[in-house]
Amino acid sequence: MPTEHLINALQSYGVRLADTRAGVASRRGGAGPSDHKAMTIAGRTVMVPVHTVGAFDSPYLVRRPDADGSSLIEHDGTVIGRVTFPGKPRFYGLQTLDGVPYSKIAVLHGRDVLATTVLQTCIRYQSRTKTCRFCSIGQSLAAGRTVAHKTPQQLAEVARAAVLLDGVKHMVMTTGTPNATDRGAAVLCESAFAVKAAVDLPIQAQCEPPDDDRWFARLKASGVDALGLHLEAVTPEVRARIMPGKASVSLDRYFDAFAAAVPVFGKGQVSTYILAGLGDTTEAILAMAERLIGMGVYPFVVPFVPISGTPLEDHPAPSPDMMHSVLDPLSRMLAAAGLRSTDIKAGCGRCGACSALSTYER
Repeated sequence: MPTEHLINALQSYGVRLADTRAGVASRRGGAGPSDHKAMTIAGRTVMVPVHTVGAFDSPYLVRRPDADGSSLIEHDGTVIGRVTFPGKPRFYGLQTLDGVPYSKIAVLHGRDVLATTVLQTCIRYQSRTKTCRFCSIGQSLAAGRTVAHKTPQQLAEVARAAVLLDGVKHMVMTTGTPNATDRGAAVLCESAFAVKAAVDLPIQAQCEPPDDDRWFARLKASGVDALGLHLEAVTPEVRARIMPGKASVSLDRYFDAFAAAVPVFGKGQVSTYILAGLGDTTEAILAMAERLIGMGVYPFVVPFVPISGTPLEDHPAPSPDMMHSVLDPLSRMLAAAGLRSTDIKAGCGRCGACSALSTYER
């Protein structure tokens, strides 16, 4: 089975683990990727669901690692491949000067990405009429696995250690939405500035489009190298149904923000996350991707993962066939436009662990 098809299948169905202790501890809840475990397949480190409803009944089983750390992948009892697991990073064994474990400040994503949710709260999360129905940002906070606000000093300390001890190559800073004005841009500015003062690490910042385009220049000046403005869904109908609060930020505002941000950060350094499987058709996703690519925006399309404890926990993940129908033509569109994940300075598109898209690019 080609690697991209195997990744699509594992990310769609999830896997059962014979040994849940293998590799870096899996993540439950939080600001994504949640209910996943990092696995390396044919040299590609990807995030695979292991705690979702679908994963519990998955036809895919990952066996206990052998002496060299490699595990067999079985599909209904037939061996179809092998995986290895990235090891626990050394920085997880440390704590900040004020006594907070580093793993509560930032975590390892994929193989070499440091990720943090600067504000683990959101103005939309506490309201059933406003919350994004796929979101689990509050779960890890409620479980005590993180802190509500990571200070710039804490982030700088952990980032420096992750680079020195574990060779982390870039960093993702996302945030819950704290207000309806800057929408998190201000806290991302102060966080990025502190990290860059401590260590030379490329940073992607992620937030909803702020109300003033001048925030993009401020983010850039603070040390942000790449920007994520995430649509999640691409049609008004699906946006209103799946994320009623966030849908109040119109598609027109997103496109105005993309148009303003690309000249600041550069072609391909502005990206957007699109979740396939929420209700948008393949045609709608590809039409949106074509428009974004024409603006110099990288559309990072990933399979929707139904997170336990959210309103969409029983919503089906997209099939491997659907993901192939999106990612195969999308990779050709990106190539024709000269947009490549390997050229992104930092962030989800460069990491690529939550989608097979970068494997199609190759």
